[in-house]
Amino acid sequence: MDSPRLEPDDEVESSRAPLMAHLEELRDRLIWSLAAIVVGFVICFVFAEWIYNVLLVPFEDAARQVRGDALDLQLIFTAPLEFFFVKLKLALFGAIVLAFPVLAYQVWAFVRPGLYKNERLAFAPFLLASPLLFAAGMAFVYYVILPFVMSFALGQEQIGQEGRASIQLLTRVSEYLNLVTTLALAFGISFQLPVLLSLLGKAGIITSGDLIRFWKFALVGIAAFAAFVTPPDPISQLFLAAAMFGLYGLSILAVKLVERKPDEDDA
Repeated sequence: MDSPRLEPDDEVESSRAPLMAHLEELRDRLIWSLAAIVVGFVICFVFAEWIYNVLLVPFEDAARQVRGDALDLQLIFTAPLEFFFVKLKLALFGAIVLAFPVLAYQVWAFVRPGLYKNERLAFAPFLLASPLLFAAGMAFVYYVILPFVMSFALGQEQIGQEGRASIQLLTRVSEYLNLVTTLALAFGISFQLPVLLSLLGKAGIITSGDLIRFWKFALVGIAAFAAFVTPPDPISQLFLAAAMFGLYGLSILAVKLVERKPDEDDA
């Protein structure tokens, strides 16, 4: 004999658990998340120098373009343990990136019992899109932003001739890593804009019409956000603002696809 079908309220009620059970589950989720970060940290620290050399590729390409040769490209460190701490920071950053799928799953597994079945199905595409967009933001930094920024920086050099002093870019290893991580996080988070606005549209909080009407305010907010999260240089700020405004336009289309129709609201 088939079991009776649960109503939506019964579906959530059946998954209700005592407070202590929730706290124990939260503890277990945090332990698994921390373990994933620790494993990722060990792996990334072992390969820290190789990872740093991979991050240097855009800088080397810019040096070939500007100087004609990347062999004389030098990065320096001015403190005895500076490069060691750079590798630690790089390992932690890489660990969070590697552990992101595990972290996202632990969050999803913790909140899943409190969602209706149709809500779980509605959130699934956004859970898939979020890491893909974050990776797209970091790829955009690696293949577009960094080569352009470093080419511009190297273009400010001055060759010493005819009585002029030689002015050459000597970048510290910590400063270059800070630039890479700051831009990667800024663009990775900013590329979540379509996911965030689509979720708000799915919940009925905003509509595509609202986004179209308030695009001027959005432009001001995007410019302020880009100036706040990027390094203090106008190039990366303009690139981030332009990318986010393009994503804002994409978000209007995404919200239009997922927003509630008037007949659905009446129902």
